[in-house]
Amino acid sequence: MSSKLKDNLTSSYFEAANALTSKRARRRIVAYVESYDDIYFWRTVLSGFEDETRYFEVMLPSHKRLERGKKSVLMNFIGKHVGPDMIACVDADYDYLLQGATEQSKRVLNNGYVFHTYVYAIENMQCYAPSLHDACVAVTLNDHRVFDFDDYLRQYSEAVFPLFVWSIWAYRTGHYPRFTMSELARVIDPGGLNVGNPQPAIDHLRRKVGTKIRQLQTEFPQNKEEYLKTKESIKALGVTPQTTYLYVQGHHLFDNVVVPVVSKVCNRLRQERQEEIQRTARHHMQRENEMSCYEHSLQDIRQTLKKNTGYMLCPQFRRIQQDVAQYLAATQKAAKSSVSCTVSTADATVSQTARRSQET
Repeated sequence: MSSKLKDNLTSSYFEAANALTSKRARRRIVAYVESYDDIYFWRTVLSGFEDETRYFEVMLPSHKRLERGKKSVLMNFIGKHVGPDMIACVDADYDYLLQGATEQSKRVLNNGYVFHTYVYAIENMQCYAPSLHDACVAVTLNDHRVFDFDDYLRQYSEAVFPLFVWSIWAYRTGHYPRFTMSELARVIDPGGLNVGNPQPAIDHLRRKVGTKIRQLQTEFPQNKEEYLKTKESIKALGVTPQTTYLYVQGHHLFDNVVVPVVSKVCNRLRQERQEEIQRTARHHMQRENEMSCYEHSLQDIRQTLKKNTGYMLCPQFRRIQQDVAQYLAATQKAAKSSVSCTVSTADATVSQTARRSQET
C-alpha cells in the first residue's frame, strides 16, 4: 500500500474494503491505540466481541507524520476519520473526570467511536488490587498470602482522596499551574513501606496530604463550596475514597506505589520457598537441582504486571465493554436500517418500472 494511501485511511475506507469482500467474510474493525503497551490491553477488551460476522484489529495509527500519544491520536488522525469500521481506544487520563471542561475532554467524551478506560490509564487496571496476589503467585510460585493488597490500596486511597479532589478542581477550573499533577504525585508517594507493618507509611502519607490541603485552603480560602461540589461530582462518576488509586496518574501508581510493594512481597515469598527447599532437601544434589529449577521458574515482576489480566473483573473494565456492546448494537441497527432503505428504494423503482410498462 502506498504511503499516500496510508495517510488517508478513514472509516469509510475500511467500510468500502469490507463491502468488497465476500458476504460471508467477517467485517474488519480497526481499533487504533496510543502505544505498543496498549495493544494487549485493548485486545482483552475487544476479543469477547468477535464472532463469525466481525473481528477487531488493534494497531497503532499508520500516518507517517503521526506521533505516539493520546493528543496526536485524537487531534491529528482519529478525530477526523473514526466511524463504524474504525475506532479510537485511549487512556481516560483526567479527561473523563473533567467532564468536558477542556477541548480534549470533549473529544474523548462526545465521540461515539472513541473509547476510554474510565480509570486514569491501563497501568491503573494492571494494578487492580484484587489481582495483585495472583501476580505475586505468578512471579514466585508461592501462594502464601503475606500481605493484604486490598486493604493497603484501600487505605492508600482513603488517605489521598481529599487531595485528589483538589487536583480535579484545579484542572477543571484552570488553576492547575498552582497545583499540578506532578505535585500531587510527589505528595502522595508513600515512600518506604514495611510489608509486615504498613500502617506507619499510611500514617505518614496522611500527614503529608493534610499539610498540602492546609496550604491549598490558605491559597483558596473561599473554595469550600466548590470543593464540596467537585467531591460529589466525581463520586457520581464512580470515584470513591476507597478506589482513588485507580484514578491517579498511572505511571506514578505503577512505579512508585505498586511495584515497590509487590517487589517486597515477592522477595519475602521467594525467600520462603528457598528456605523450604533448603529445609526439605534430602541431600546436596537434590537441593541444588530444586533450587536451580525454582530460580529458572521465577518471572519478572514488571513484565508480569504488564500482562496481568485480573483487571477483567474490575467494574470499570466492564463499563468499557458495555460501551463497546452499545456501539456494536448501534452500528448493527444502522446497517439494517440502511439495507431496509436500499430494499425499499429498489422496490419503489421496480414498481415504477412496472407501472410505466403497463401504461405503454
